[in-house]
Amino acid sequence: MAEHGLVLEPEDEEEAYVEYDIATYPSDNTLDSLSQMSKRGDIIIPEYQRKYVWSIKQASLLVESFLLGLPVPPLFLYVNDENKYEVIDGQQRLTSMLYYLEGYFGEPDAKGKRAVFKLSGLSDKSPFKNKSFDELEEKHQRKLRSSVLRAINVKQLNPTDNNTSVFHIFERLNTGGTTLRPQEIRNAVFRGPIVSALQQLNKHPLWRTILGQRSNDKFQGDVELILRLYSLFRKWEGYEKPMKEYLNKQMQKNSRFNTADAEEFTLRFPEAVKVVVAALGDKPFRPKRVINAAVLESVMLTVLENPGITSEHLKERYQVLMADNGFQRVIRGPTTDTKMVKDRLAIAAGMLNP
Repeated sequence: MAEHGLVLEPEDEEEAYVEYDIATYPSDNTLDSLSQMSKRGDIIIPEYQRKYVWSIKQASLLVESFLLGLPVPPLFLYVNDENKYEVIDGQQRLTSMLYYLEGYFGEPDAKGKRAVFKLSGLSDKSPFKNKSFDELEEKHQRKLRSSVLRAINVKQLNPTDNNTSVFHIFERLNTGGTTLRPQEIRNAVFRGPIVSALQQLNKHPLWRTILGQRSNDKFQGDVELILRLYSLFRKWEGYEKPMKEYLNKQMQKNSRFNTADAEEFTLRFPEAVKVVVAALGDKPFRPKRVINAAVLESVMLTVLENPGITSEHLKERYQVLMADNGFQRVIRGPTTDTKMVKDRLAIAAGMLNP
């Protein structure tokens, strides 16, 4: 039976209000120039769970639109600090055209083989039906190479020390078949060793036991929980709401994942989940049958920060914590509010530490 996405108690979270100085300007690039830019690495197509998903028919109809001179929606490109262009919206359109000019559809299979890209699903009357790029007449090849795909370029001018605007632009402009969740977007726009490090921790069997899911959450909600723990680890007193923006900043700031805190967190995480499972059994942190992220965060962080907490001690003190009226008040409602987070973690530390 297929597993559904990770189910958490809803949190009443405030959306971020962000102010950036953004420059937006159009550019008209030929498909040939876009192909050359891609080969040089000047254009970055972010890697996230949903990669290229178009069918060959969808891609073929797009190619035909260019050949017929029909209008095609623009790309949205984010100009990063290295003056490279990150595709915010239009990945499927751009990739389809790059594939066709290259002559192959999709990525190589397990044996390294690729399918030749012949235009499929077109009208029987279309002169382009079942033709690869090399099989087009030269005039049509030239028309395609010189066809223009407009791009809207977005560059953040200020603030210079926080370029999380790309997250918010991606979040609002992404027009894929299914809306991407926050952690999926973070994985796309805040690239670096932190992405693989969090995903590796997410595979730990005892963490999967805590979540009650053998397979990873397709929406990356489980990875976001680990990011939340790491982002608050030894620095929760500096937390400021909203949580979504706090996690954006922490993931960007720690993208290299090479600090002493990162090393300690990586070492402590397996030890902490072992203590939790031994003390609380399968599927803990569920006061209302589904995971309460505020409870999970409070207990896991306290255990992560204090290696002296044993499973026997946690088993005894957890019940006391959950019965505390003050703690109950800060695990419901606006649980990501600055004061709620700090009060909750302070209460947990006071009650769970030996």
